Amino acid sequence: MKSLSVLFKYLIIQALFFLLAIDLFAQNNPLGIFENHQDIGHVKRPGSATYSAIADNYTVEGSGTNIWGEKDEFHFIWKKMKGDFILTTQVSLVGKGVDPHRKSGWMIRTNLNSNSAHASVSVHGNGLASLQFRRTNGGNTEELKSKITGADVIQLERKGNTFIMSVAKFGDTFTRDTITDISLGDEVFAGLFVCAHNPDVAETGIFKNVRIVIPAKESLVPYKDYLGSKLEILDIETGSRKVIHQSSGNFEAPNSTPDGKALIFNSKGLLYRFDLTTNKPTLINTGFAKRNNNDHVLSFDGKKMGISNHTEDAGGKSIIYTLPAQGGTPTRITAKGPSYLHGWSPDGKFLTYTGERNGEYDIYKISSKGGEETRLTTAKGLDDGSEYTPDGKWIYFNSTRSGLMQIWRMKPDGSQQEQLTDDEFNNWFPHISPDGKSVIFISYGQDVKPDDHPYYKHVYLRIMPINGGTPKVVAYLYGGQGSFNVPGWSPDSKSIAFASNTEIKEQE
Repeated sequence: MKSLSVLFKYLIIQALFFLLAIDLFAQNNPLGIFENHQDIGHVKRPGSATYSAIADNYTVEGSGTNIWGEKDEFHFIWKKMKGDFILTTQVSLVGKGVDPHRKSGWMIRTNLNSNSAHASVSVHGNGLASLQFRRTNGGNTEELKSKITGADVIQLERKGNTFIMSVAKFGDTFTRDTITDISLGDEVFAGLFVCAHNPDVAETGIFKNVRIVIPAKESLVPYKDYLGSKLEILDIETGSRKVIHQSSGNFEAPNSTPDGKALIFNSKGLLYRFDLTTNKPTLINTGFAKRNNNDHVLSFDGKKMGISNHTEDAGGKSIIYTLPAQGGTPTRITAKGPSYLHGWSPDGKFLTYTGERNGEYDIYKISSKGGEETRLTTAKGLDDGSEYTPDGKWIYFNSTRSGLMQIWRMKPDGSQQEQLTDDEFNNWFPHISPDGKSVIFISYGQDVKPDDHPYYKHVYLRIMPINGGTPKVVAYLYGGQGSFNVPGWSPDSKSIAFASNTEIKEQE
């Protein structure tokens, strides 16, 4: 009992040091990703802005008469930015408030004067969401009201002189509105704001999941040029996200280990183990396999890892291998390529994968020791993303056979193939929670071909009950290929890991 007491005290001390370190980080970075904050216009009550590193959110308090007409009064937390960018957050106004038109949201301004030209997306106390803009310094404010009321997820995207408002109630997909020909200049002030709509009071807005994304340029060449990557953890119950690692280089497909201690991701053909205690990646020895794609999967017991490596003696085609999870010499499993691994059976006896044979992409099954492969799907079109349920009774997959890419499932012998989603999105890579209750997948819009899952798009991560139902959004992100290709669930089914993308400078 004495040793347990000593251990408990040690853990408490370690936790206190951890929280102190976070608090010191917050003090050194009091405004998080922003540069400064200030009142805009002649407000009667000074505003404030703070960043909590522990909660990873921003609290902004602001007074001010209004953001309207020829001049504005509000509190603003901002950073200077150039070019195109995407601003996303989830916002809540604290309490009932005094005026129904108190407002908070994102704003992009030419300058910090009260009459500056600007574009903003705001949510009001009465539930209104609107895109407001002033085309010139000192000009009148115009407004485009969203059809959605009660939105709390807001996004403002700048593409040259075009500004796109995207709003949603958390869990729903975005509704978008656009304005064009708003010239604010190249360098602007972008940030979060709160306006009380009443000079005698101050209102407070809390902003979480604040993301500023620098998207891919039109000149970017896919699979040759890459953006930076951020490794994020999402709490399923609260919807809160935390960035735990980032790099100016590209990394993809974080895969959770069954013990919950680490994530496995790939970067430039190599695999890394990311320790969730130290938040540091370590190279995994994969022997000769140094051209791995993002289809690596751990066995249910965590002892083995399957990989898909582009092998020279197979003409550069993807071939499936297995090796110890901690690293070692890979053992070849599939004789033919291309073969892209996606799932292990719970008992570890079988692997499922997508294989291209005679111009058709179908799902196959093979012994984890190798041998003859068994074709499970025969429908025309692409079948991909196969994954066993934890009880071994079903294999979930995605297929274009009904038009758009949708989620399907079948028995492990390929029988009873049934469609689970049927909506306006292209849905890829179903991953089943360890408790077997839910499935999360990545959804593209129809700006993407059904049989493609490219990098650097507006995508959703959506969740639904294991037997189907209406999917709900759990994350709004900029990403796609490599964001959620492999099982990223935590062992307790309470969180997931995924990768998002943005341009990141080396010094960041």
